[in-house]
Amino acid sequence: MILTQLFDCFCPCVIVAGCEFESVECLQQDGSYVSGEFAFRIASLIAILNSLGVEEDQEKCYYLFRSEETSPEDLVAFEHQWTSFFANFDTEIPFLLELSESQAGEPFRSYFSHGMISSHITENSPNRQPFVLFGNHSTQENLNAGNFNFPSEGHLVRSTGPSGSFAKHMVVQCVSPKGPLACSRTYFFGATHVPYLGDDNKLPKKTEQMLLSQLYAAVMEAVLAAIACYAKTSSLTKAKEVAEQTLGSGLNSFELMRFKAALYSKMAFHIHAVNNQGRIVPLDSEDSLYFVKTACMTIYDIPDLLGGRGCLGSVVFSESFLTSQILVKEKDGTVTTETRSIILTAAIPRFCSWLVSVIHQVEDSEVKLSEKTQQAVMGDDCFLGALLTRGEGAYLYSSNPWSLPEEELGLRSSKAIAWNGSAPWSLSEGMGKMALEEKTDSTSIVAALLIDFKSSLLPHLPVHFHGSSNFLMIALFPKSKIYQTFYSEVFSPWQQQANSGLSLKVIQEDGLSVEQKRLHSNAQKLFAVLSNSAGEKRSPLKLLSAKLPELDGFLQHFAVSSISREPVMRTHLPVLLQQPEINPTSRVENDKVIINIVTGLPGCHASELCAFLVTLHKEYGRWMVYRQIMDGSECFHAAHFQRYLSSALEAQQNRSARLSAYIRKKTRLLVVLQGYTDVIDVIQALQTHPDSNVKSSFTIGAITVCVEPLSCYMEHRFLFPKCLDQCSQGLVSNVVFTSHTTEQRHPLLVQLQSLIRAANPTAAFILAENGIVTR
Repeated sequence: MILTQLFDCFCPCVIVAGCEFESVECLQQDGSYVSGEFAFRIASLIAILNSLGVEEDQEKCYYLFRSEETSPEDLVAFEHQWTSFFANFDTEIPFLLELSESQAGEPFRSYFSHGMISSHITENSPNRQPFVLFGNHSTQENLNAGNFNFPSEGHLVRSTGPSGSFAKHMVVQCVSPKGPLACSRTYFFGATHVPYLGDDNKLPKKTEQMLLSQLYAAVMEAVLAAIACYAKTSSLTKAKEVAEQTLGSGLNSFELMRFKAALYSKMAFHIHAVNNQGRIVPLDSEDSLYFVKTACMTIYDIPDLLGGRGCLGSVVFSESFLTSQILVKEKDGTVTTETRSIILTAAIPRFCSWLVSVIHQVEDSEVKLSEKTQQAVMGDDCFLGALLTRGEGAYLYSSNPWSLPEEELGLRSSKAIAWNGSAPWSLSEGMGKMALEEKTDSTSIVAALLIDFKSSLLPHLPVHFHGSSNFLMIALFPKSKIYQTFYSEVFSPWQQQANSGLSLKVIQEDGLSVEQKRLHSNAQKLFAVLSNSAGEKRSPLKLLSAKLPELDGFLQHFAVSSISREPVMRTHLPVLLQQPEINPTSRVENDKVIINIVTGLPGCHASELCAFLVTLHKEYGRWMVYRQIMDGSECFHAAHFQRYLSSALEAQQNRSARLSAYIRKKTRLLVVLQGYTDVIDVIQALQTHPDSNVKSSFTIGAITVCVEPLSCYMEHRFLFPKCLDQCSQGLVSNVVFTSHTTEQRHPLLVQLQSLIRAANPTAAFILAENGIVTR
């Protein structure tokens, strides 16, 4: 099964029943035994199920992990074919108009035909064969011909468009010859949009490429919605209904509803289950539950809806996905289904376009527009400003859930940013506002540049940047050239521009929305994998996890669902999925504001220690500081402190209501006492607070006493009466010595440490010269 392909382990195996937990062995097909982490993991799950009273299905267990003609690198090998496909195009860019279907499809043809020869399988299904078809040659007849030899040397980019013009798009499908993986894409030749070039009043004219890309975006959304529906319902009928409804919504959003009747009559949708030999099996069979499925939508023979020049060709999109279902028994005895799904081919670029060049005396206004677009956005000098830098180390993320991160950013002085990834675009002054997540570590934390753009910019952006919320995120990877250029030449000017140019403000992590934090987390995971040292071997599973962030959680879910079809108690499910549910009591405790108290005799540098702690640890949490008011009496005012707690809690609740609770920074209160105040007065002030809600929202944390050896003694070497009282056992957890720490074992310091240790044997001793901790 595909699960065995995704795990970075040795062969698929069957668990030997009754084996010990610490020495799990696996029985291979040849009769030999091996042990391994994957076997241990499955045996662990079986043991957990048994302990919870669920009998494992040994027959299913054998079926799932039996040895097949697959390898752990199958998915990586499949992605590699697409890498070769794009590399082939990069090589042919100077001669793109002369590229033939046969040349473009060479990587897919070799991959498929060689695999079929070695597998000794001769019969094929048309739906399980690769193809590369340009423009109006991508008709229904050619797509269903079932000929994977690509005999078409005569079909070139330059001549497969309407009325003999250059092709506006191509449809592509790659198929694993000896496995279940397959996916289809539609890519484009020429400009699918017109970037913002400084004219606010001029809307771009709709072209064939723009029409096809919008139609393709609607098809993509329909397929992904159908996959989500099928994962929950296992119903092909409901999935098809959702696909058609989503397609209609997409056409409506792009103002294409007037073409709905013509397009729906040529639309086809299917979901196929595929076994490990790449053969299509009935979707309603019992074994198909564990098989990889392929969901595909095609709109055949699209007429030229703009110019009436014949047929534009077809648009196709498909993905291979895997579903997982766990039967869950609720408290009332009813059985529900817990489902997960993952799109295995999601890392294959879903959108790409190549801007064709004006060569071979081709006089075409759209070709010239492509040239003008690229020069305007990514040229060394244009209305957007001088180009400062461009290159690797920056990834663009969109709020659109089916969009993949892209590279190739250009920074232009203080006026604009430009992008030249799958399609060029730009953002200049007046078109949006930006925020930068506060940087806490310049060597390992990805900088997130968030762009909220105006809806008027949407017509100038590629369709895969159109999302429910108008924002983009640029992830700048540490140590890259573009990262350094941004902070050295762009960051300050953008911050200082309040009324002109692109303004920028810095925000903290808790100022991000849930979606923005998810994207930043994905970028951080990608950076962690790509930044491995050259000598460190990259695990295929880690690379897949970076490209498919939901992979780890799905694998655990799939492992559980594959062992048994017996219902699992709802309370047991978090344990099986290794996601222990947070106890409500502990959740309340975690939401409380911790009060840390710093005290000491006059001159003990408590204020300096407080400032040091706040500065050092500000990236780990939000700090509030309460300093004891000094009105001459040097007494602690409990009423004033209680009023402060009430106002602090109100401010905290208002802030929490505005911001997302996802990974919110921990809030702490640092109380700095002056002189001879007893710590117990602070604790009693909290415990006797008249508002029970305030009292329950705070908790006492660490109590630290600062000790300055020179300030502890009176005349005749008598200790100040409060010195040892402040360090008493039972309350104080840390004692910080703030002088005589640079000299090794200073007699005064040693004597004082001995006295305090006798009074409080459990306290931790910390050295901090003048309140600054150095180690």
